[in-house]
Amino acid sequence: MLQQLSLLFVRHLRKSMRSPVWILVGLFEPILNLLLFMPLLKGLGNAPGLPAGGIERTFVPGLLVMLTIFTAGFVGFGVMDDKRIGFIERLMVSPARRSAILLSLIARDLVMLVAQTLIVTLLSLVLGLSMSFPGFCAALVMIVLVGVVMVSFSYAMALIVSDESNLASIANTVYMPILLLSGIMLPLTLAPRWLKIAAKFNPFSYIVDAERLLFAGTFNDAEVWQAFAIVIVLAVGTTAWATSRLRKMSA
Repeated sequence: MLQQLSLLFVRHLRKSMRSPVWILVGLFEPILNLLLFMPLLKGLGNAPGLPAGGIERTFVPGLLVMLTIFTAGFVGFGVMDDKRIGFIERLMVSPARRSAILLSLIARDLVMLVAQTLIVTLLSLVLGLSMSFPGFCAALVMIVLVGVVMVSFSYAMALIVSDESNLASIANTVYMPILLLSGIMLPLTLAPRWLKIAAKFNPFSYIVDAERLLFAGTFNDAEVWQAFAIVIVLAVGTTAWATSRLRKMSA
């Protein structure tokens, strides 16, 4: 199992590194947000409802979650290409375990995600972000778990739908409400009451709140552990779903 996973992971990583431009493409929007949108929020200062620590500590954690959703949530398009050229079918008739096939893809995508997250965070520090280093490490773990959720969901959908246009439609339909109801740009404490109620049904709103607390170095808040519990359940569930779709494809 581990040997199969490592061999497939190296293959996928080498393929991705042949086109490192995609790492930069994924960073384009977050960097634009840092350079062009975050300065617009500076005037908010210490407005009521904003966490302490400056607008950077409010904005950057949400931006990292948005980066994760978009970067990890669209990896299924690569599987569509592999399906087209017959690579997935060749894997299906190989002795490789289905879990190893999926986990190798997830591991490759998480490496790319962590690299992008670190680049955005370093740039944010240059632009004035102050944060707790232990808190950031814990926040990075949560980002990785969110990445597992989004990657697994994207792969599962890619194994179900027939072409890229259907996958793009589903992704945009699912991801936009998630983003808008998670308070990624500004905390939901500034939102009207009806929006706060709607956000309670969005698991990513808990994750964004927990990220902001972790950046501030707060570990003992119930919201942090609640968010970890939610994202772990989602990660296990989506990974199991994606694995089952892969097994059904080979049946």
